[in-house]
Amino acid sequence: MSETTSPDPREENVLITVACGTNNPNRSVRAFQLAQVAHGLGKKVSIFLLDEGVYLARKNMMDNMKAPTGDIGDDLLMYLQEFEVPIYACKPCAEARQIKEEDLYEGIEMAPASKVIELACKSTTISL
Repeated sequence: MSETTSPDPREENVLITVACGTNNPNRSVRAFQLAQVAHGLGKKVSIFLLDEGVYLARKNMMDNMKAPTGDIGDDLLMYLQEFEVPIYACKPCAEARQIKEEDLYEGIEMAPASKVIELACKSTTISL
């Protein structure tokens, strides 16, 4: 009798953590672009914004953010919103920067640090 093993969830789940914000538009936009690519490949994608990255969750902050490759932040965000890709903003990080729940783009939710650990334990993680 052969033993079957369950597939590793990290093969299907991708977590992208973003610790930079408007101070590094190339890395910030790249995170959203990689999320779009992973989603297009059929992966279950989540984004977790922490530290300076929580500024990206604030309404209008992704407007006009563009990477040197031509990728545009607000276009990528709209794609991820359309497909309901989960985007989380670290609640303590946001609160320390006076960002409130009502300041966030639609579909982005505040989450405790335990959420990033929960997601990371079952995902391939890319940190930017």
